[in-house]
Amino acid sequence: MALAMLVGTLTAAACGGDDEPGPMFTDTSDVDIAQWVDVPWDDDTGNLNPSNAAVCERWRADRSDRSEGVWTGSVSACDPGDYLEPGPSNTLRHVNLYRWMAGLPAVTLDDARSAEAQHCALMMDANDQLLHEPPTSWTCYAGDGAQGARLSNLATTPGIAGVDLFMLDTGIRNLGHRRWILANSVDTIGIGSTNGYSCLHLIGGDANVDRRWVAWPPPGEFPIEANNPLSFGSLDEAGWSIQSDTLDLRGANITVTANGQPMTVRVDNQLDPGYGSGFAVSFTPVSWKMQAGTTYSVQVRGLIEDIDYSVSVVSCGG
Repeated sequence: MALAMLVGTLTAAACGGDDEPGPMFTDTSDVDIAQWVDVPWDDDTGNLNPSNAAVCERWRADRSDRSEGVWTGSVSACDPGDYLEPGPSNTLRHVNLYRWMAGLPAVTLDDARSAEAQHCALMMDANDQLLHEPPTSWTCYAGDGAQGARLSNLATTPGIAGVDLFMLDTGIRNLGHRRWILANSVDTIGIGSTNGYSCLHLIGGDANVDRRWVAWPPPGEFPIEANNPLSFGSLDEAGWSIQSDTLDLRGANITVTANGQPMTVRVDNQLDPGYGSGFAVSFTPVSWKMQAGTTYSVQVRGLIEDIDYSVSVVSCGG
C-alpha cells in the first residue's frame, strides 16, 4: 500500500504496508564514540545528542539550499540519466542533518548504490507506482533498478523532499522509512531521482554503531519546524518513536509529561522487527500537539533498563 498526500499540485508518497522496506537484522558491536568528531556530544546521562546551542544553527544552515538536481534521463527512452548536482549533495546533507540530530554519525554517498537508485527511480516513474519487488514485465525494467528498489526507501517526490517525507512516515505503522534513516547499520547510501520519483538506497550497510537506543524526536533541543518540515503531515499524526537493536521494546510502557502535567499518548509497542532496527515502539499524541517553548519528558518502563529523556521544542525560524 502506498501513502499519498495531495497538497496543491504536489503528490508525495512513501511506500508502506506490504511495500515498506523489508526487515533486515543487523549486528552491533562496540565502537569508540570519541571518534565521531562531527557530532558535539553533551549529555551526562549516556544518551548521545547534539549540544543545545548547535541545533538551530545547523537546522537553518543545512536547509538553506533545498534545490533539487536536474534529471537528464527520459522515461520514453528508458534512459535513467543522471541526477545532477546540487541534488545528490543536498539530499545527503538532509539525511545527515537528521542523523546528527539523533546522535548518529554521518553517512557518505556510494556511486554503485546511486547507480542502482537512479535505475530504480526511472522504473518507479515509468510505471507510476512504488514497488520494492517490481516484476520483470515493468516498463523500463532493469536488474540494477530492481536491486535498488529492494534496498531503498521509495517516494513520489524528488530526492530532497523524499527525506522529509521518510522522517515523518505519516500513515506508516512500522515507521520503517524513518527507522532505516536512523539505523545503526547505515554507512553509505545511494541517491536516485527523476523529476517526480526518488529512491534512497540505504538498506544493507556494514556500520556497527553501538547506540543502545535512538529516539525521534531526540533528546535535547528539537526545532518545531522538524515537526512538520513539509506543508503536510506532522509527528503529531505519525507518532514519536524509539528504536533499538539490543533493547526489546515490546514491553515498553511510555509516559510523557510537560510542565509536570501528563500528556496522553497512544502507544504501539508491537512494531514489526527489522525495519532499520531490531525493535521499535511508537507513541502518538492524543488531543495535544507539539508546541514550541515546551519541554516534554519521556519515561519508558517495563524494559530491562529504564529510559528517561527530555525533548525541548524550540523555534528555529526556518
